[in-house]
Amino acid sequence: MGKGVMNRREIREQVFKMLFQTEFYEEAEMDEQIGISMEELAETNEGKRAYIEQKLREIYKRREEIDALINEKATGWKTNRMAKVDLALIRLAVYEIRYEEDIPTGVAINEAVELAKIYSSDGAPSFVNGVLAKLL
Repeated sequence: MGKGVMNRREIREQVFKMLFQTEFYEEAEMDEQIGISMEELAETNEGKRAYIEQKLREIYKRREEIDALINEKATGWKTNRMAKVDLALIRLAVYEIRYEEDIPTGVAINEAVELAKIYSSDGAPSFVNGVLAKLL
């Protein structure tokens, strides 16, 4: 694999980072911000770039639907009170579980937990795991 070609884990990590950033923008700015994120993206493979952008836009578009599902199942843990990093990871995993049939549920959960270990607080991996377990 040459420079600028991401594997699945790196692609997921990139989508997570961009999804996390969407928390700080107004909806009206979203198209422009996603465009800027895509310009800064090191990935050179057009197919992978298109996949990242499409996945990001799909999750963003479905975030209310995803959050409603989380709020319904994960009693006591409302999305508006979750750390933004954890919420982005949970949204990503829920999207993968529900809408991406080629990603096994266990993989989606494990990847979210692994990213929580890197990017969030000490309690985050078990929190993310617990919320996702309730959704199944």
